[in-house]
Parts: sequence; C-alpha cells; structure tokens
Amino acid sequence: MSKNTIRVNTENIFPIIKKFLYSEPDIFLRELVSNAIDATQKLKTLSSLGEAKGELGELKVNISTDAEKKTITISDNGVGMTAEEVDKYINQVAFSGAEEFLQKYKGESGASIIGHFGLGFYSSFMVSKQVEIITKSYKDEPAVRWTCDGSPEYTLETSDRTERGTDIILHLNEESESYSNADTVKALVKKFGKFLAVPVFMGEEQLNNTHPIWVKKANELKDEDYQAFYRELYPMSEEPMFWIHLNVDYPFNLTGVLYFPTIKNTYEIQKNKIQLYCNQVYVTDEVKDIVPEFLMLMHGVIDSPDIPLNVSRSYLQGDPNVRKINSHITKKVADKLEELYKNERESYDKKWESLNLFVKYGMMTDDKFLERGNKFLLMEDTADQKLYAWADIKTRMEQSQKNKAGKIVVIYTTDPVHQHTYIEQAQAKGYVVVKLDSLVDNGFVSQMEMKWSDVQFVRVDSEIADNLVDKQENTDSVLSAEQSEQVKKLFELPYEGLNVQVEVKGLSTSTAPVIASQPEFGRRMKDMASMGGSMGSFYANMPTEVQLTVNGNHPIYSSLLQADDEQKQKAQVQHLADLALLGLGLLKGKDLTRFIAASFDGMKN
Repeated sequence: MSKNTIRVNTENIFPIIKKFLYSEPDIFLRELVSNAIDATQKLKTLSSLGEAKGELGELKVNISTDAEKKTITISDNGVGMTAEEVDKYINQVAFSGAEEFLQKYKGESGASIIGHFGLGFYSSFMVSKQVEIITKSYKDEPAVRWTCDGSPEYTLETSDRTERGTDIILHLNEESESYSNADTVKALVKKFGKFLAVPVFMGEEQLNNTHPIWVKKANELKDEDYQAFYRELYPMSEEPMFWIHLNVDYPFNLTGVLYFPTIKNTYEIQKNKIQLYCNQVYVTDEVKDIVPEFLMLMHGVIDSPDIPLNVSRSYLQGDPNVRKINSHITKKVADKLEELYKNERESYDKKWESLNLFVKYGMMTDDKFLERGNKFLLMEDTADQKLYAWADIKTRMEQSQKNKAGKIVVIYTTDPVHQHTYIEQAQAKGYVVVKLDSLVDNGFVSQMEMKWSDVQFVRVDSEIADNLVDKQENTDSVLSAEQSEQVKKLFELPYEGLNVQVEVKGLSTSTAPVIASQPEFGRRMKDMASMGGSMGSFYANMPTEVQLTVNGNHPIYSSLLQADDEQKQKAQVQHLADLALLGLGLLKGKDLTRFIAASFDGMKN
C-alpha cells in the first residue's frame, strides 16, 4: 500500500470545492451519476472500435443507500480505472478524463460524453467525510481501492474486486446524513436524471426514461407522443396548443421540444418552465440567455452539448453559440406561427387568446421577430368581435383615422363593457375601435408607437369622440363666455385621489351633458406604475388625472343656470359629474357612497 499527496497547488482547494464550486449540495449526486454514465458510454465506444474485448453485458448505473452506515454508493459497469488512471484522473484535480477521451475519439462518441472539467468527482466532498473508489478496468489489470477524507492526502491499494466497473462510496458527514434516505436520493435522481441515456436503478426500480422524444426524429412521432411527454413534464397543466421539434446539427448541436402552453389567465403565466439538458443530463431551468426573453413563457426541453457552462454547469457563459441558438429558436417560432396563420387560420384565431402574449411580447423585445410578427399579428374589432390581421385593420384605419401629423390613430379599448359608451360614440363617427386587454398590451402600445413610426395609440376613453383623432380646439357653444365660466366653476368639485380638469365645449345636443376621460399619457404612466418598475412608486402616488368635458350645447344647462336654488343646482352638477366618473370606474370610497345615497333619494322623490 502506498501513501501519497494529491498534486494541487494549495491545500485550500478542498474548502473551495466544498463551499464555492457548486451552487447547491444536491449537485454532487448529478455529478457522480454523470461520471458513471460517461464510464458506460466510453465502454460502448471502445467496444465498437474493438479496443474493449468481451461481452458488455447490460450497461447500467446502480444507486444504493445505507441509512444505518450513512452511506451512498454509485456503481457502474463501465470502463473502470487502473491504478495509473486513478492517479491520473482522480489525484490531479481538474484533469478531465472525459475531455481527454473526447479529444482521442473525436467523432466517435463526443455527443454522449457529459463531463469536461474534471471537477465533478470532487463535489462528493461537499457531503462526505470520506470517499472510497473501488474500481476495476476493462483492461487485464488488478482492481484498486482509493480513499480520501477530504484532505490532500489519500491512500491507494489493490482490491479484490473481480467485476469490471466502479463503485463510488460516500461516507456522509453529519450535516448531510439525510442523503442516506432512499426516497431523498430517488427524488434527486428523478429531478436531474429523469432522461439519462443509460438506465439508472435503485433496487429493482428504473428511475429514468433513456429515450425521451427529443432524441427521436419528428417523423417517428405522433401528436399523442408529444402530448404524453408534455404530461410527463407538467402533470397538472392543460394540454398545450402546439409544439416545435428542434433538431439542429450544424453549426451547433441542438435538440429539444418547445411547447406553446394554453394561457387564459394572468396567474397561469409562469417563466422558467423550459428545462436545459446537456446530453440528457438536467442542468437548469434558468435559460434566459439561450431562449429569447419573449419565449420564456414557453414550456419544454432544450438539449445541447455546445452550450458552454462553467464547471458547476449552473450558469451560462457568454458565447457565440448561445447567440446563434437564441436566433435559431426565434426563427423557428416565427416560422411555426406564420405557417399556422397561413394554413390553419381558423385554429390560429381560436388560439389567439394565449398566442397574443407571445406574439406581442416578441414584437416588443425582438426587432427581428417584429418584422415577422407584423404578418401574423391579429386585432379584434369591437364592432363585430372578430379577429383581423393587423395589415387589414391598419388599411381601414388609414381612411378615417389619420391625424394632422399623418399618423394612423389606433383607437383601442381595454374593457369593452365599462367603456361601452365611449366605444359607441367613436363608432358613430365611423372609427374602428380594437380591443387590447391582455397583460402585455399596456407595454405593447407604448413600444409599438416607437417601433411603428406612422402609428399612434389612443384609448377610447382618453378624449371625447370628437378629439380622438384630431383635437377640436374651436367648438362653438350656445353659452356665453360668462355662462361657460360659471358652468366650469360649478364642476370644479373635490374628488378623493383625482386631479379633475374641466373644460366647456359646444358639442352636439344629443351628446351627454358631461363626459369624463383620462388623458392618455397620465393614464399610461399610472398603468405602468401598477406593474412596478423604477418610476412605479412615483407615478403610483400621483393622483389620477381626469378631464371633464362639459357639453355647453346640452339643453340641461339653460335651465340649470336659471335655477334659484343654489343647493339644488350644486347637487345636480355633482350628480352629473358623478355619473361621468362612474362610467370611467373612478368613483370610489366616500364619493361612491354619496352618489348611491343621492340616487336613492332621487328615487324616493
């Protein structure tokens, strides 16, 4: 038996590995099982080349726990190691046997080898007070036993093992004894190793599916296969709308399946539902650098050996391949949406309630997708509640909704029920009013005003109908200047949380006596504040801006100004203003209570 020292530059290497190399202790099991998988994959390659003789047998990985001894054992029947290889691969920290194998057998099995950095094994010391390796190579050499207690010292001696392969035995430290529980280990393996390429067993139970659908060809699969796989990934979710099968081998390797989930309510929107794998080993569900931001709402799996990861495989590093993959996914999604729009329009319309989030979010955040999205963006016309292509809606608006600056004014509603009166007034003037009521629409209208230079968005209740496209500054009123000022002062009423501005205009006698509206800019800022952001608290604390437009041509004001009872006059004006604000949904608290009480008194009288 020989006793030697691991060749590292500093004795502090083990504390660094234990505490800082990996983001969470659970990862040790992934690393050790991945090494065991690599050992079997190497053996397959060597056997196919005639370098490994004899029967392979059933290649697999076994995991066992001993709650009494506080141990975990990871066993494989792969290539094994000689004493010289243990010294080379284990005793030299950060020397990767997988990397060396890949270089030697490039083109033979590179896609199936997981490890690259040579540090995965040492994650075992995150949870162990002592680690044993008992291994026998496929070569005709004696088996060996290596032990280490986490210090730079180790022992290496011969072993009586007779079968090819390797056992890694972890003697758990006091803080990590919970890992000797079989159910705990089983749950961890199912988390990161659900789709490992080699069978992984605990006792008689196989824990993984070695052939997930993303490693198969699309022409081998049916809709039922994709749906079944989705249920396997997300057991409690509604069926997906459709999916995209990714399979690229140049200029990078990428496979996977991305699903468009059905989203009908805000609470269903969840990010980080795409899982990243490397050669079927789970890496992370934080894929924001690989998947475009607007597609983070998608579900599914991406698998690529070409995505560069740091040694713990927990975070992505900046790399040209990542940008290429990002662009490819964007293109594939745009291709799929355009194909559905052209070939399955009826189905596309039915899915729009969920799809509009992806399309609009993409157009807001990705200029390349914006160009494509213009072709399959839909908007609902409130007149018939049907969906139309943006190009068609825009053409219709060009005829009657172009302002003096030459911009097309897109008049929209966020709530067709509460804004019904405003919609009717706009439609009476021949305007098209579209519905924009999704979670992203507040941001969408602001972004599109910047990206579409010829378009301006105006909410239907932001102005009186006459002013929605072009502001009508000179409107004659039957009231004299003195009477108009008198009426204006009557409507300057205090409202809790509201900043009310009053103007008197001469509108049609059939128009309501007073119309409340919310100026577009101020309302947008308030809406954005409600969704957070750096300026959120500032605008959230600002009073809501309201414009009261008094129709000086309405006959009610002739009799109102002639009334002798000042109290009754004020009560009538208050009621008219309350009605207008109620239509905007802005009458709240004590103001609403007062309105209700006045309404009951009016019914009694």
